[in-house]
Amino acid sequence: MIDRMSADQELRPCRALPALLGYAGVRLAGMAILAVWAAVAGVDGLHRLKGRWDAVWYVRIAENGYGYEVRLPDGSVHSDLAFFPLLPALERGLSAVLPGVGAATAGLIVAWAAAFAAAWGIYAVGAHIAGRRAGVLLAVLWGVYPTAFVQSMAYTETLFTALAAWSLYAVLTGRWITAGALCALAGLTRPSAAALVAALGITAVVSLIRDRRLPWRTAAGVVLAPLGWLGYVVFVAVREGSPTAYFEVQAAWGNNIDGGVALARFVWQHLTGPNPLAGIGLLAALGLLGWVVWLCVRQRQPLPVLVYTIGIVVISLIGAAYFGSRPRLIMPAFPLLLPAAVALARLRQRTATAVVALLALASGAYGAFTLLGSGPP
Repeated sequence: MIDRMSADQELRPCRALPALLGYAGVRLAGMAILAVWAAVAGVDGLHRLKGRWDAVWYVRIAENGYGYEVRLPDGSVHSDLAFFPLLPALERGLSAVLPGVGAATAGLIVAWAAAFAAAWGIYAVGAHIAGRRAGVLLAVLWGVYPTAFVQSMAYTETLFTALAAWSLYAVLTGRWITAGALCALAGLTRPSAAALVAALGITAVVSLIRDRRLPWRTAAGVVLAPLGWLGYVVFVAVREGSPTAYFEVQAAWGNNIDGGVALARFVWQHLTGPNPLAGIGLLAALGLLGWVVWLCVRQRQPLPVLVYTIGIVVISLIGAAYFGSRPRLIMPAFPLLLPAAVALARLRQRTATAVVALLALASGAYGAFTLLGSGPP
């Protein structure tokens, strides 16, 4: 039986404050680097956060609803139905109640608020599993993830991660209906919510096998969990008149599931191309990712956390999406950082702070470099 009173000690604002302040510090460092870099380059750094790439699609949905598409020279069609509705709905609602705030700015407000909700949830999960100090460092490390600059953009990553983290915490503390409701909202945010649905479902099945009973609250949470994701897929199917319409829309964007064929081809092209070191670097990165997943398994992370993490990684690698987006797609798998957080927690405060500071500078520099010209995240 889970002691909810002792678990909820970590939810008190005063207990979570170091994690939130640490997260704010590393993200402010990243934004400061971006501001200086943008000023030197003579470009609008704020526009890069709310008015580029996917953020533009979300704003268009918020302002006009679904129905926009782009036909490319090769005949393929990019439809806005590829984007899930929760973020644009929040943008629309916030811009309606705040005078003078447009949908693009509302998107930034939602993303930034969600970033702190995510950091708090990440801290809560980390503290529950490995202690308060590790929880604090887990939230801070998520803020210096290589593509952490996306956490400051009008994208869905922070909103999805917040919902996922709190859903996992609800499972860990026995609040299954809350977990299912949050999972349903995550399913209205990103398609990768399938990993969270699997985490709840597999955990419930294992509990049923072990205890030979399934409490009604657990069953209710499992039933609620997929409703957001399924609801949007059904909406697209009805709108387009095809039961597979959503998957057809994703395929037109080049985001179809191919089992990792596109990823393997991409790596092979670099290995056999004019710069094979790039291919070796890609293999090393994938090897590092596999090693970190193995560390999570060896760490014996709780089943729902482990299933969610592996699910996000697998979903991010088996699609045919643009390779450069994969680190961003993996970013919501915050438990990947827990082995590093535990290792840092064993160091002296001064040493851990120095490591985090170096990571924040590197993450901020990479974010500025990417946002100010290298390409989409």
